[in-house]
Amino acid sequence: MVTLTGFADEISQNLDEQVATLQELGIRYLELRGVNGKNVLNLTDEEVESVKKTLQEAGIGVSAIGSPIGKYGIADDFDTQMEQLKRIITIAKALDTKYIRGFSFWMPKDEDPATYRDEVMRRMKAMVELTTENGLRYLHENEKGIYGDTAARCVDLLDTVGPQLGCIFDPANFVQVGEDVPGECFPALRDRIEYVHVKDARASDGVNVPAGEGDGGLPEVLKGLIVEDGFDGFLSLEPHLQIAGASSGFSGPQLFKQATDALKKILDELGVEYQ
Repeated sequence: MVTLTGFADEISQNLDEQVATLQELGIRYLELRGVNGKNVLNLTDEEVESVKKTLQEAGIGVSAIGSPIGKYGIADDFDTQMEQLKRIITIAKALDTKYIRGFSFWMPKDEDPATYRDEVMRRMKAMVELTTENGLRYLHENEKGIYGDTAARCVDLLDTVGPQLGCIFDPANFVQVGEDVPGECFPALRDRIEYVHVKDARASDGVNVPAGEGDGGLPEVLKGLIVEDGFDGFLSLEPHLQIAGASSGFSGPQLFKQATDALKKILDELGVEYQ
C-alpha cells in the first residue's frame, strides 16, 4: 500500500489551513517546506515545536523535510550550506522524519555540467555522509537547472555517491528539461526510486497540469513502480498548478484538491490501495 503526502504549503502558508485541507482529503502526512510564511530552514526551535504540536493533534505525520539544501550555485560557499544542513537535520529529528529532500546544485547557465562534476560529487558525498551519520536519508530531487536534472546525471550521482543517497522521482521536472519520462527516465531509475513527487507537465510549453494530463507518463510510471515492482512508499503531491517558482509552488485549496483527485483516479484505475 502506498501512502499519500504532499507539499501542504501549496494549499496555504497558514498551517491550520494546510491541516484542515489535508484532513478533508484524507491525507495523513505532509512534506514540510513552508509554514506561516517561512521556509522550514528558517523556523526557530519554538516554531518547530509549535508545528509538531499542531500536527500531532491533527494526526498528521511528516513524510519528509522539503529542504532547500543543495539548491545553491555550485560556486557558492559550501561551509554555509553544511551548517544549514545541520539545522535541517535537527528539524527532521524533532519532527520524527527520516527523509531530507535535497538537490545537487545550480549549474552556471549555458555551461557544460560535466565541468563541475567533480565538485558536485565532493559536495554531495559530504552532505550525504553527514545525513547518514545522523540516521537520516538524503533524497535527491531532479530539479531543473541543477547537476542532476537529467536521468543520466541522476544515475551518475546515485552510482558515484553510493547507496546512502536516495532518489526522488519528479516526472514534471524531467519533462521540463526535454526528457522522455516513460521511455527513458523511468526505465533508467525505476530500481532506485525511493520517493515520488506527483507533478505533471506538458512537453509543448512546460506548464504544470494535474497528474495524467501531461507528458510525465504518471499512469505508466505508477503502474510499473507500484503494480509491477511493489513500491510501497510515499507519493507526494506537488502540483504547482497556480504558481511554479524556483524555490516553491502554489496551487490553493481547490487546485490542490483537483490534483489529489487526479492522482486518486489513476490509483483507483490501477487497483492500487492507498492511505
